[in-house]
Amino acid sequence: MKSPLLSLPGAVPAEGVDEGVAAHYGDLFREQRALADGTGFVDLSHRGVVTVSGPDRLSWLHLLLTQHVTELPVGRATEALILSANGHIEHALYLVDDGETVWAHVEPGTQDALVAYLESMKFFNRVEVADRTDEFAVVYLPAGSIAAVPEGIVVRETAQGRDLFLPRAALESYAEESGPAIGILAHEALRVEAHRPRLGFETDHRTIPHELGWIGTAVHLQKGCYRGQETVARVQNLGKPPRRLVFLHLDGSEVHLPVAGTELRLASEGDEGRKLGFITTAVRHHELGPIALALVKRNVPLDAALSAGGTAAAQEVVVEP
Repeated sequence: MKSPLLSLPGAVPAEGVDEGVAAHYGDLFREQRALADGTGFVDLSHRGVVTVSGPDRLSWLHLLLTQHVTELPVGRATEALILSANGHIEHALYLVDDGETVWAHVEPGTQDALVAYLESMKFFNRVEVADRTDEFAVVYLPAGSIAAVPEGIVVRETAQGRDLFLPRAALESYAEESGPAIGILAHEALRVEAHRPRLGFETDHRTIPHELGWIGTAVHLQKGCYRGQETVARVQNLGKPPRRLVFLHLDGSEVHLPVAGTELRLASEGDEGRKLGFITTAVRHHELGPIALALVKRNVPLDAALSAGGTAAAQEVVVEP
């Protein structure tokens, strides 16, 4: 779904999964600094919006999600995953309940599969599931923002900022009143800086929650009764995940960033060395320079100097080995 804000001056369209919104509006680092300072907003209108209403919504979702939501207070933001039977991550949901309806935004293009799964699990529960992507656009306001929120808008507030579920028809008028608009690349740079994983970027078909540090934030360890829970409990109680998320400082003298999927090896072993992991997201940060998130094998030494396709990379721990 193409955002009307791509018509704003300087807008450069994003590519790949984030196609449909602006990558930036002409000055990537200025936009990052503004976002870090709590000004501007990010158009996330390409993300899917799914709602669940009805008197059984919280107790029913509690059976399906990795998060404890039976007593989720009105207005409190949370996040949750849906796992496969083998414990692999299939969906990531960013949730808030308004007292009558649970609102969730999800990765672009995943809402159809999510709604289909939820519909298949309704049985006799008093719930209604709806894809609201055509009606509502997600807008992100950074932490510290003093931008006004229109009356009646559902807001999901976290330590990182506020997600607004804005009627799609109001997106252009909101932009006029609440600018400057900031592109998705600035949003991604601050996400990587904060070590926050993203479905489809830091995940592949076999990723489990422990590998990404989603335990505690999206996975509640004191509940069961959800698909994939056995894997979560086994890793928590008996072992370690096979891989771990790391933060990388990349060599700033390189012109090009390593693309997602670039293999990581020990710098001392060169291009013929053993594959130890791969880049998941690489960005240019306004203060830190080129940085990245990556998945590596659990037993990679914490002080190992790595190479990402010839680019030197130094690790910082995100998930403990």
